[in-house]
Amino acid sequence: MTLHDAGLEGEASLRRRIAKLERINAALMAHVERSTDQRGGAYALFQTAITLEGRVRTRTEELTALMHRLERSNEALVAAKEEAETANRSKTRFLAAASHDLLQPLNAARLSISALADLPLGPEASLIGAQVERGLQTIEDLIKTLLDISKLDAGIVHPQVRPVPLPDLLAGLAASFAPFAARRGLRLVVRSPELAVSSDGILLRRILQNLLSNAIRYTASGGVALVARRRAGTVRVDVIDTGCGIAADEHALVFDEFYRGSANGAGTPPRAAEGDGPGLGLGLSIVRRLALALDHPLALASRPGRGTRVSLTLPPSAVPAASEPAARPGPVATRLSGARVVVVENDAATADALERLLGNWDARVATFRDPAGVAAALRAGGLAPDILILDYHLDDGARGLDVAALLREGRTAPLPVIVTTADHAPEIAAEAAALGAELVHKPIKPAQLRALLTSMLT
Repeated sequence: MTLHDAGLEGEASLRRRIAKLERINAALMAHVERSTDQRGGAYALFQTAITLEGRVRTRTEELTALMHRLERSNEALVAAKEEAETANRSKTRFLAAASHDLLQPLNAARLSISALADLPLGPEASLIGAQVERGLQTIEDLIKTLLDISKLDAGIVHPQVRPVPLPDLLAGLAASFAPFAARRGLRLVVRSPELAVSSDGILLRRILQNLLSNAIRYTASGGVALVARRRAGTVRVDVIDTGCGIAADEHALVFDEFYRGSANGAGTPPRAAEGDGPGLGLGLSIVRRLALALDHPLALASRPGRGTRVSLTLPPSAVPAASEPAARPGPVATRLSGARVVVVENDAATADALERLLGNWDARVATFRDPAGVAAALRAGGLAPDILILDYHLDDGARGLDVAALLREGRTAPLPVIVTTADHAPEIAAEAAALGAELVHKPIKPAQLRALLTSMLT
């Protein structure tokens, strides 16, 4: 081989080695580039992960703060609800106590006015006495209604739902309101098919009483209808009047406390007949609360100058209710000549008023303030009553029922008892019933007391 050929071969070998090295270098460079790219992507991912982690931590902290705020808000709401319920219960207890204290002097005033009416008076004095008595009746109604509203708001009233025969209930209402409607020169129409509804008979009667009273009071001419009818699987009771009507913008207000309407397009509501007294603006508020307690939907339809219809929707009773026997008329009250009546009453004004009233009825009255006075008179042998009139709550925690037990001890003949109280607690009614006593709530109505005394002494 020549030197030239050897040089050419060496050059070719060198070129091959260079080409090989270039390929190796290119491969290395590509690997480095890929590694660099991967490292850059990993770094970017790492940076992104750090950023996301920071955002998640921030959002978690914000969410945790919101949760804590929500917990504190819920705790505040619970505390506010408990505070409101406590205040409501306190209000109910206060009204119950206040009503008792207010009814005591009111009771004495009513009895004194009745005793005054039995005396020979001139026409002007009799008129003033009647006006005073109407004013006292209005005060009594207001106190009792406010107490009822408080009890309903506090959830103390628990309906006793049972079958109620509508014909009997509506007929009784018609008999009660017929004189009121007649004084106003109005027709009172009552219609009901033979059916029963599921309701609390006492509360349902109260609703319809208030609706009828309101309808008659604000109707100047025409009449009032109390109608029950079947409606799509329910029973609807309507109280319809031909009165002044109610403007549309007042429909949502008529069931509010002390709302007595305005003259919007209907003229001034008619004045109550002499002796009927002004409305208190509380009757329809009671109606709404009782309807809610009974779950009886209440609806109002009215147009100014065209009258009003208030509807109450009731569930029909699956069990027919037996009609209640007609109430027997009580005996005619006569003079209680010579009847020996023992009165135990810690309120001096009420005791004096009762003594005067019973004395006017020709009864022989012995009045005591506490059980100790009764026991002393009994030991002296000068106490042989025919009937007892006992206040339930006496001083120092004593009870009138304890006096009844004392005076009945050792007797063979029955000793009738009348228990008087301004407290409407059901426990008192149960105690009186267990003793066989008649319960009369204050303020005592003289005519009711006289009829009851005559009945129990007959």
